[in-house]
Amino acid sequence: MATFELYRRSTIGMCLTETLDQMVSGGILSPELAIQVLIQFDKSMTEALEGEVKSKVSIKGHLHTYRFCDNVWTFILQNAQLKSEEGQETVESVKIVACDSKLLTQ
Repeated sequence: MATFELYRRSTIGMCLTETLDQMVSGGILSPELAIQVLIQFDKSMTEALEGEVKSKVSIKGHLHTYRFCDNVWTFILQNAQLKSEEGQETVESVKIVACDSKLLTQ
């Protein structure tokens, strides 16, 4: 299964990366093992979000920026309104990163 490194820039991904860096610097882990942990993190996040998350959200807002690079779309919306079954929230800015899920199963 191919994976993207989309989730490494999430809060949990950045904390994992920082912790692994500290462990490599301290001689607790080898750099090779730290890379393997990050690869497994990418796979696990993709599988968990694909299989466990069933919520749907609709988003409306002003499209500030969009980009398509390396089969990944990035959208930045301003004054975005997010609606779900649980309620509604308005945020100043939201960044959406999306990729073709068919590329993950190759």
